[in-house]
Amino acid sequence: MQSKIAAAMKLKYSPVAILLTNEKPEGALQFKEGRWGCVVAMFTAAAKGRTAVFDRKTFGCLGGGVGLGFGNQYVNFPGGIEYFISTGNKDFCRSEIGKNLVRNLPALEDGERYFKSPEIAKKFVDALPITDVPTTYVVFKPLAEVTPGETPAVIVFLANPDQLSALTVLANYESGGRLNVIAPFGAGCHTIFLIPYAEGKSEHPRAVIGLTDISARKHVDKDLLSFAVPFKMFLQMESNVEGSFLEKENWLQVLERNQPEFSK
Repeated sequence: MQSKIAAAMKLKYSPVAILLTNEKPEGALQFKEGRWGCVVAMFTAAAKGRTAVFDRKTFGCLGGGVGLGFGNQYVNFPGGIEYFISTGNKDFCRSEIGKNLVRNLPALEDGERYFKSPEIAKKFVDALPITDVPTTYVVFKPLAEVTPGETPAVIVFLANPDQLSALTVLANYESGGRLNVIAPFGAGCHTIFLIPYAEGKSEHPRAVIGLTDISARKHVDKDLLSFAVPFKMFLQMESNVEGSFLEKENWLQVLERNQPEFSK
């Protein structure tokens, strides 16, 4: 499957298709059962041409399990996820279980400080569109490798500020004033799958700007953010490339400054 959007914006990396399936792709990258890993690192690998697969035993971390739609894995988070992403849980870290865990996960004690308090953090967690996908596997693969018999759930672009601007304009091209793009706080995997997957169930789905998760930024080029769209929205955006601003001088001038010197 080719993308008119990717061609018109000359993206550095391939758009990534996220698929739900009961068939495990051969040769795909996969975390080992019980081993920690970041879903965003796998996403970046897919953008660079690899295929990655996840199931309910190989989602990398509890947050990744939630972000990939494998149910509410946060109930298994030691010391409480609302403490981990806010101010930490010193009492838990003084327990025998906590003493062992905090050696490898010091944020259990002091917190990541993404929320002012555990109470505020809990409201965030409770508001997430946590879901349990109806398939065994979630697959990340380059969009160009999607076959005619496959229907992705979500398409994710990696874009610099100029390209992100163009994606935002294109997402609103026939909105009639409706706000078609959101930039919610969330873990990296929330913003590339969980939230846009939930948007896909809406009558008027919105695109999701993401990978603003500070903990995941090290797995992404410093000048790129994600722009995730439910598949039906992607198809609408693709159909609007021809005849749009993407063929006009304003965009072509902006596009020119994004090309490497050797290609000019």
